[in-house]
Amino acid sequence: MRKAVTLAAIALTSTLALGAAAPAFATDASPSPSAGHGASSSDSSASLRLSVASGKPGTEVKVTVKAPKGSTALSVSSKALEDVRLSPAGDGTWTGTAKIAEVADGNYGVSLTGTAPDGGKLQATAQLTVKAETPPAPVSSLKLSADHGRPGDKVGVTVRTAADVKNAYVSSNAFGGRVDLKSDGHGTWTGTAVVAKDVKTGYYGVHAFAGGKEFDTVKFSTEAGGGGKPDVKPVTPLKPGEHKTPKGSVNTGQAPADAAAPAGAAEATTHA
Repeated sequence: MRKAVTLAAIALTSTLALGAAAPAFATDASPSPSAGHGASSSDSSASLRLSVASGKPGTEVKVTVKAPKGSTALSVSSKALEDVRLSPAGDGTWTGTAKIAEVADGNYGVSLTGTAPDGGKLQATAQLTVKAETPPAPVSSLKLSADHGRPGDKVGVTVRTAADVKNAYVSSNAFGGRVDLKSDGHGTWTGTAVVAKDVKTGYYGVHAFAGGKEFDTVKFSTEAGGGGKPDVKPVTPLKPGEHKTPKGSVNTGQAPADAAAPAGAAEATTHA
């Protein structure tokens, strides 16, 4: 009698153990309601890369997108980029090119959106800095048609400046003061300076102004003698050893009174 109870108890214990194990096995095998969807994993599986981190308007930018094969509706957009069109490049890669738009300087976001093969959303972002290049300030220049002159001589003057400069002129005592110039409307100013009649021999500064500010000074030399002929320089007297003895005369260093004077001797005497 005691043995029968024992066997029955053992059988009951075994049945309870098996019954407890069965529900546990069934729970492990059931799929999780969110396992196949994975929206968060799809977000992190895409990437967006730009060929440059910054540039000026008009700069070409290459766009590279990495996403799972079979992804659809991939789109890259940004206020800083003109229309971006992506094309498959194989191995889960899409590429495209765009130009930086005419926008104000600053930092702009670039975003990627799309749909993963499992229906999840694809997202990725990048940053692009837009900075227009500041053109170098134009360097004003001065050019004279000659660097020397005599009273009454005309000298051509050319000044080049930025196109928006309102006035340009040169000033020099060699020209008797200020010489106004005329503009062609594109930054080139021209005029004619005349060397002053009462100018003295020497060097003078020619000062160039653009927009009311002096930007350059060049040297100009003058010779007071006019008429287009060179000034006559004083003749240096002959040294005793350089005199010649005319025929029929004692070596006194002077020619006979009736002898013909050598060419140029009269002029040399006059300007001595």
